[in-house]
Amino acid sequence: MYKVTADIILPTSIIGSLPRPSWFTENLGKRSFLEAMMNTRYREQYSDAVSSYLRDQETAGLDICTDGDAHYDEEVGGQSWTSYPLFHMDGFDKQNPKPAVMKTGGVAFPVGHILHDYLEARVMPRLVGPVGRGDLQYTAMWKTAQRMTSKPVKFGTITPELLAAAIADDYYKDPVERIMAFSDAINEELNELADAGCPIIQLEEPQVHMIPARGPIFGTLDMPEMVKIFNNTVKGLRDKTEVWCHTCWGNPSQQRMFKEVQSYAPSLEQLATVDADIITFESCSSDHMDLEAIGKHITDKKVAIGVIDHHSLQVERPDEIAATIREALKHIPAERLIVSSDCGMGREGMSRRHARYKISALVQGTNIVRKELGVPEAECLAADPRYSLVPTSD
Repeated sequence: MYKVTADIILPTSIIGSLPRPSWFTENLGKRSFLEAMMNTRYREQYSDAVSSYLRDQETAGLDICTDGDAHYDEEVGGQSWTSYPLFHMDGFDKQNPKPAVMKTGGVAFPVGHILHDYLEARVMPRLVGPVGRGDLQYTAMWKTAQRMTSKPVKFGTITPELLAAAIADDYYKDPVERIMAFSDAINEELNELADAGCPIIQLEEPQVHMIPARGPIFGTLDMPEMVKIFNNTVKGLRDKTEVWCHTCWGNPSQQRMFKEVQSYAPSLEQLATVDADIITFESCSSDHMDLEAIGKHITDKKVAIGVIDHHSLQVERPDEIAATIREALKHIPAERLIVSSDCGMGREGMSRRHARYKISALVQGTNIVRKELGVPEAECLAADPRYSLVPTSD
């Protein structure tokens, strides 16, 4: 259901995470979110961080905001994206976490590579009982952000297959059964979130597009099976909220996960069948090589194209972003195009200042094309010359 983007031409957003403020020194750890919010220092730091994230997005002029994934702890490579659910869902031995190896295949990172740190930091609890939603408390997190802004706040979470591949399992005999248990539990959590009024829910990183590069999940689950898992996870949501399917190629510590740039082309036919309103594509970091193919295959959903690169500290120019949008419009109608970042910018490697100016450039570039199309532009206070501290000449 197009709850937010229905009446906006070229709506703007970012994928989710933003760099953590240096003064945000408290971590959730194994506490529930509501338990942590009982602590005066955590509540102040968390609330201030979310407020800062929202203000930066509002000042830039984004149409859709996020809470910056403020509930993630300060972990190597942004590992908390994976570890948060595992330490807060039911069924885990959370007192004895152990080093864990991802079971999805892919590129190995040898000792001496920055992402070897990321592998060493994968210390996860062991699954010892039936998976349940536990104390994820996504609704409370979304409410904490939404009550600070009148703009819609999107809330995202990792997909079940990545969680199922991240752990050692003493309970389920079949990895498919394990994935479905995660899928059912997350679906229950997300339906509660939608019922509370969350306007956009984003499922992050279904492995459909990764299979051509890495092979079937657990050696058996191919793209059609992964689509079924995604659709089960979002079951019932599209009647209540706008569902986004976020795809990218990974970015722990803002690093590339593959030696070669990957293409979405082999997976687009399957991605077109996911039960989502919008599909996001990492596009900027691949020089937008898949725009024509995306436009050809994704025809009954909206498409969010990344125009800023989450791997790079180079801030994109508004005219570059405008040129990308014009190119995308050759293949995707304006009423179905959304402008976004490639992925999150809070996986450890980027400063808040870089992220702030990337977001501002995103809106400025979109405004250039909006003006050309004769549709309303967004107010971008961050780029308003009236507020420059440098004197302007008469």
